[in-house]
Amino acid sequence: MNALAPIIRPAEQHNLLFRPAKGRRDLPCWIAAPVAGTSKAPPLVAVHGINREAMTQASLFKTAIGTDRTVIAPCFSPEIWPRYQLAVKKGRADKALIRLIDSLQSDGLLSGPSFELFGFSGGAQFAHRFAMMHPERVQRLMVSSAGWYTFPDQTRFPYGIENFVSEENLKRFLQIPIDIYVGADDTVVDKNTRNTPQVNAQQGINRAERAVRWAQALRRNAAKLYGIKADVRFSALSGCGHDFEECFNKGRLGRRIASTHAETPYHYTSADVAV
Repeated sequence: MNALAPIIRPAEQHNLLFRPAKGRRDLPCWIAAPVAGTSKAPPLVAVHGINREAMTQASLFKTAIGTDRTVIAPCFSPEIWPRYQLAVKKGRADKALIRLIDSLQSDGLLSGPSFELFGFSGGAQFAHRFAMMHPERVQRLMVSSAGWYTFPDQTRFPYGIENFVSEENLKRFLQIPIDIYVGADDTVVDKNTRNTPQVNAQQGINRAERAVRWAQALRRNAAKLYGIKADVRFSALSGCGHDFEECFNKGRLGRRIASTHAETPYHYTSADVAV
């Protein structure tokens, strides 16, 4: 507990805290902790994109999800975790997150080992690959604006799950509630968008098209392989491009993500889920 340095104290809701890494291969994080103490509600783990704005995510989410939940925003430094998006590259970013969650639970800050997982952009790439490998840890998966995806088929990783995800874990992954978000105007192919013939043929040209194709693939393969009706919802955020704060505020991403536990859930329209 002494490792947590209080930064902001809005007494009516949350403390915003920074927790340094315990070792070189461990993760520091920002934590928005309920003032009342450890919450029994599942924590929200929010993973940043390549701009690594973990504090921004923790700060915004703490105002959106209510007073009874913990927000954890891990920090993947570019020096130690340059390719954290792939989750399994040298250093194993996936295992670093597990160590962080287990440590927070041991410190009494979390009530259990599982959580809801959100990622934006590069963080969305990490989040869905983490959930594929460790579905027992993820109660709900929310991804926004990923540059590209690992598909639930037997093409080689990272394009598919061959030699990456076991049959058992894929089946469990396809039973997780999954929300997929992307800015409706996120159609610009910039320098951070993987642009290869293989990705373009499999997934489409831009982030908006790729999000739609991934949602379709999840539903199709869940039904085809296991007879499962996947709990997958797709939302195009109107008037939004590739900007987290714009998606959060203008696209009401914060309200949508908070909707599972809110007294007044976000009302999804047919346009939100028609892919």
